[in-house]
Amino acid sequence: MEESSLPKPTNAEIGILSVLWERGPSTVREVHEELARIREIGYTTVLKLMQIMVEKGLLDRGDQGRAHIYRPRTSEAHAKRELVGDFMNRAFGGSASDLVLHALAAKPASSEELAEIRAMLDRLEADRG
Repeated sequence: MEESSLPKPTNAEIGILSVLWERGPSTVREVHEELARIREIGYTTVLKLMQIMVEKGLLDRGDQGRAHIYRPRTSEAHAKRELVGDFMNRAFGGSASDLVLHALAAKPASSEELAEIRAMLDRLEADRG
């Protein structure tokens, strides 16, 4: 399955993907332990979600001895671009500036974040020039 045709993950699936992007390939137990540090969640719930994610094409599952090892089918950067693009189209009529303005109004950026944003805008502008 191509990255661009992967289904949109739910909020719970994004939580699992975030753990896998940070840890790398992991077992259900390892993912459950990380998620349980943040909120109360049952092992069987994580197991079922990860099985569904394999069926949907969001995760790959391989065997390592007796354990199943799970890994994301897409990179974190690609998934975030897809999610933001979808949200921008649905909520902001495709307007990147409207999305950014609302994001910054909702949660003001730190000085460091603003410097990163300025640098990114400079790079984008240079690439177009």
